[in-house]
Amino acid sequence: MNKFIFVSGGVCSSLGKGVAASSLGALLEGHGLNVRMVKCDPYINVDAGTMSPYQHGEVYVTDDGAETDLDLGNYARFTSGPLSRANSVTTGQIYDAVIRKEREGCYLGHTIQVIPHITDEIKRRILAVAGEDPANDVVIVEIGGTVGDIESIPFIEAARQMIHEMGRKNAISVHLTLIPEVAGAELKTKPTQHSVKAMQELGIQPDILVCRAPVMLDEATRQKIALFTNVESEAVIVSYDISTTIYQVPLVFYEQKLEEIVLKKMGVEVRHADLSAWYTMMEKFSARRGRVRIGIVGKYMELHDAYKSVYEAIFHAGLACGVETELVKVDSALLDAASDIDTVLGSGGTSRVDGVLVPGGFGDRGIGGMVKAACWARTHKIPYFGICLGMQVMVIEWARNVLLWEGADSTEFTPDTAHPVVSLLEDQIEVTMMGGTMRLGGSETRAREGTLIHKAYGGGPIHERHRHRYEFSNRYRTDMLDSGLILSAFTPDNALVESVEWPSHPWGLGVQFHPEFKSKPTAAHPLFTAFMQAIIAGSRSGKHR
Repeated sequence: MNKFIFVSGGVCSSLGKGVAASSLGALLEGHGLNVRMVKCDPYINVDAGTMSPYQHGEVYVTDDGAETDLDLGNYARFTSGPLSRANSVTTGQIYDAVIRKEREGCYLGHTIQVIPHITDEIKRRILAVAGEDPANDVVIVEIGGTVGDIESIPFIEAARQMIHEMGRKNAISVHLTLIPEVAGAELKTKPTQHSVKAMQELGIQPDILVCRAPVMLDEATRQKIALFTNVESEAVIVSYDISTTIYQVPLVFYEQKLEEIVLKKMGVEVRHADLSAWYTMMEKFSARRGRVRIGIVGKYMELHDAYKSVYEAIFHAGLACGVETELVKVDSALLDAASDIDTVLGSGGTSRVDGVLVPGGFGDRGIGGMVKAACWARTHKIPYFGICLGMQVMVIEWARNVLLWEGADSTEFTPDTAHPVVSLLEDQIEVTMMGGTMRLGGSETRAREGTLIHKAYGGGPIHERHRHRYEFSNRYRTDMLDSGLILSAFTPDNALVESVEWPSHPWGLGVQFHPEFKSKPTAAHPLFTAFMQAIIAGSRSGKHR
């Protein structure tokens, strides 16, 4: 029988349930177990695809084209189990499935209720992930939101039922709470007590508490928490603030024997843990020398999570190359209005950058600033990396400033432009429904030999994930090639341009796909690594000074 771990949260949101669940998954994998992760999101949206980055952060895309919560990105970076649309469960999906079954007469005339029909559908989806592979050992289910939220109650109830039906040896509860610090540096346990009480009122006694605290709790405080929550003191784990990186969290939990406690509670033999990859990663973190500054010119700079995977991939590349990375976040709309871009990005100002990255996005706001940034990087020989929209910006900038086509643009921004160098995919022309209708998920790309992208990947087919509606316009291939722009990668049938590069430039590359989704702290993505190597080479040679 599979083992199930339900991770819930209390007191307030943004405590780090996703990181805690992922870290536990990493530890269990270190013990040789096959782990699968599931995120249950209480929002009524079917998926995250139509949600604003300002409200929800980035959309993480799986190989099968699911647009999911950013926590699946944490799962991918911390654990090695496959992720698909099955690993992301939302209230919208659950109710949609139940209503469709009711319309089809699947319930034989019964009155449809939250219990058992909604909770049964939730359990069915969790069990389906467990049953995908006979080798699966443990399924970690993260329940989004905070205990007490009305939206999350059906998921909590489904967890209660599974714990009751399967028994404590096969299903346990891990509850994440907050230990706040008030005036005088006094730590308060009362919020944790109330949070556990709320869980108990819903029928679940947490087996393990993970306490989010500013510092490591002393033994007396842990004993107090244990006494008032009916949790053994050894099962009160502290997730304290760390000054290094979130990737140290698995090792913090390992020091407190979290995974051993979990395995003992579930009756699983405790084996020797192999965490060598995580220790090696932390050694690399401590051994970094020097710093590079990377200007991120994007549309959603106010919320860090809007470009979460991009930022993490940059950090991973810094680890691989032995340097610290500093992010210089530049709002492209403000850059559009700047009279002198060099004061923002160049050596004449306080925000000089060693490289420029333009990430994905939608809509025309701030596009002018991105085009300015691309032009500045191209003419100043600064390493540039364009992702999705960032590649399209490269094409627009080249058309305007090299080919001198005034007003050249994407039809997304200027539908009647005289030079639509980026245009809507043919299969998108009649699409009116916005959710889940883009070019989504993994597909194959083939790079031309001798190009930057070919060198970065080491040759062979490239498999990456897409999320976009617009592409390089094929009617301009000849003009672009004749003017010197390098078209460096294509779909296997040569129908679509997947990558462009600047000629006579240290490293100017754009890709239509999203490589950031496949980067890990223990295995940096080759494109981000190549970008970082070019930045370091330029910085050390003095070319960017």
